[in-house]
Amino acid sequence: MTESKRSSGLGAVARVSAIAASVMDLHVKIALQEADREKRRLISGGIFLLMGGAFMLVGLIAFQVALGFWMHQNFGLNFIYTSGVITIIDIFLAGLSLRIGGHLARAPYLPETIEGLMRTGKAVLGK
Repeated sequence: MTESKRSSGLGAVARVSAIAASVMDLHVKIALQEADREKRRLISGGIFLLMGGAFMLVGLIAFQVALGFWMHQNFGLNFIYTSGVITIIDIFLAGLSLRIGGHLARAPYLPETIEGLMRTGKAVLGK
């Protein structure tokens, strides 16, 4: 192979490498921006979820105490039986909530990055 063919081949590889590096830099920049935006959103959401959870816990405890007294007065049940019924209801609702929450939490957090990588892959492969 002559020297000119070898240098032109290396030049083409260098250009392709530079394009790939540029594309990856762009994707990294987009991913970092999305991660920063997602981080702020998740932290803010987490704070409000914790506050809501604390208020809900206090309200749930007050409701359960009132429900226990109501069941004791209206049905003549002792407190042990009343506590058991309320516990079974709580376990059922907790399982249902965990099931729904687990299903909702499976969504991807960075859809723009995934879309950008798919477009780049299609462009590089020529599809």
